[in-house]
Amino acid sequence: MRNLLSKGAVLAAAAAALPASAQNGLTVYGGWRGGGSFESTNGDSATLQGSFAGSAALDLGYDAARTIQVFASYQSTELPAFAGNPALPLRVGYLHLGGTNYFDGQAGRGGYVVGGLGATVLAPETNGLSSEWRPSLNIGIGWQWPLADKVSLRFEARGYLTLIDSSGTLFCSGGCVVSIQGDLMTQAEAMVGLSIGF
Repeated sequence: MRNLLSKGAVLAAAAAALPASAQNGLTVYGGWRGGGSFESTNGDSATLQGSFAGSAALDLGYDAARTIQVFASYQSTELPAFAGNPALPLRVGYLHLGGTNYFDGQAGRGGYVVGGLGATVLAPETNGLSSEWRPSLNIGIGWQWPLADKVSLRFEARGYLTLIDSSGTLFCSGGCVVSIQGDLMTQAEAMVGLSIGF
């Protein structure tokens, strides 16, 4: 019993030692995302249409200046008709685990860098074509502007890099619609978010 109480006291002391400024929060974003070039099997190329993207980030306080972040994002876009292929409606999703680091040493206020690692899903909205999962990362910079005690605005710019095997093919079902030349699919996004702390 004494051993249990002493362990409980140590845990309580450790919890009390956590910085008061470490913040948890949920942010919902709206943004405009562009980029993402593809090449057909005969060498013609096309780029995904720029479009609205919706995202959400769950931040869990790590220390006074940093958070651990779970980030998910969704874009509905289209690969224009090219190389004899019809236009291809496409959903692009990202799921990343990463974090934020605030320049001024206080999480939840001012400028910060953000990034994460995870996966990209490319899902054609056409029957008979398969979705593709690829490893990816994001990196960005932002500014958080408090509006009230636990409410703030975030302004961010993020870049996304998706690793793609240059000899691979995408969206195959019997035959392949699009093949990739190169090793990366890159996208960039400007975002505005509303953050609620808890």
